[in-house]
Amino acid sequence: MQPTKKAAPAEKRRSVTCKETYMKIRMHKKLSIVLGVVFFVCILWWLDVWTGYEFDFFIFYFFPVSIIAWFFGVNLSIICSILCALVWFSADYASGHTYSAHFIAVWNTLICLISFSAVGWGIGRIHVLLQSEKVKTENLERALSEIKILESFLSICSVCKKIRNEDGKWQQIESYISTHSETKFSHGYCPECAKKAIEEAELFKK
Repeated sequence: MQPTKKAAPAEKRRSVTCKETYMKIRMHKKLSIVLGVVFFVCILWWLDVWTGYEFDFFIFYFFPVSIIAWFFGVNLSIICSILCALVWFSADYASGHTYSAHFIAVWNTLICLISFSAVGWGIGRIHVLLQSEKVKTENLERALSEIKILESFLSICSVCKKIRNEDGKWQQIESYISTHSETKFSHGYCPECAKKAIEEAELFKK
């Protein structure tokens, strides 16, 4: 029995270590994505300034917004949209583009912001829906596998109603079903058994 007790903490430590490693990998991945997006936006700003206002790189700002929306969600994509709109405005201003009125520059920046935000919101919602469908599919596949297990041929004792499992050991029927599915049991009395139990209790008192 002692080796079993020692094995349990070892498995727990191994599980915690795997989880920590997975979290570190995810953090590194997200950090790489953020740094890549920042670098891409900086390159866009430089190209916008270098080529002047006659060349428009407006459409390329949708890429960083879409990437942030896909990996980080709608809220961060809105923040990224605001930053991209400001970067576009600063590049447009730095390139020497002049307008007949300041209102036009503000209007163009707002149009950029609305466009970026709409794309970010759409991409974020698509990702959420796909993840939801993935979870539903996994739950359905798990339920179908549990049904297949329960539909298989079972050896059951005709007296105590225990079931022989895959290892050849005999289990209570409740324990077997709980092990192979997410079904939970609550015990009580049916009317006939309740009546019988009351009669037996009264006889025992006599």
